[in-house]
Amino acid sequence: MLGKDYSSQACSIAGALEVIGERWSLLIVRDVLLGLRRFDELQAELGIARNVLQARLSSLTDEGVLERRRYQERPPRYEYRLTQKGLDLWPALVALLRWGDRYAAPADGPATRLEHAGCGGPVDEHLTCERCGERLTVRDARALPGPGASGAHPLLRQRLELSARRETSAAPSRAKRERGTTRSKPARSARSRTSAST
Repeated sequence: MLGKDYSSQACSIAGALEVIGERWSLLIVRDVLLGLRRFDELQAELGIARNVLQARLSSLTDEGVLERRRYQERPPRYEYRLTQKGLDLWPALVALLRWGDRYAAPADGPATRLEHAGCGGPVDEHLTCERCGERLTVRDARALPGPGASGAHPLLRQRLELSARRETSAAPSRAKRERGTTRSKPARSARSRTSAST
């Protein structure tokens, strides 16, 4: 088995790889950035063995890249959030995204595109908005499905799930409004019905 450290290397790149260089680690960080924060969501998206995912999540948490937050008391359930250390990986992820867009994109084009949340302009390789010129941080940008996104793309799935949740939550209130409309009509008396017909 290969070792996980680069103790013979006096280099910050080697040090960074000790933290995020294991297979799946950067993809986990990517998915948490895209809003997949729960174990089952990450496992479904990445399709990796649960024990491998648990090991990577534990390692990223131990290194301070992720933190666990409880979102349910009984039974206790946790989600993973990026710490500042994790958010500081955004420029590296954008650089890898740009490199992949140039050399390894799907045939239809990039699967993900980045835009400035403030004005909708595209984000360039220097993390600057091409429309307004603002220098951006991870909090200023949003990821959207690109032309090469397949139906399995997490951003497309999130849109579908959000639409389904909205539809589900709208259905009871719509039914309630319809029932309320039916009930709110006053019953016409026999006298008013007679006068209306004459």
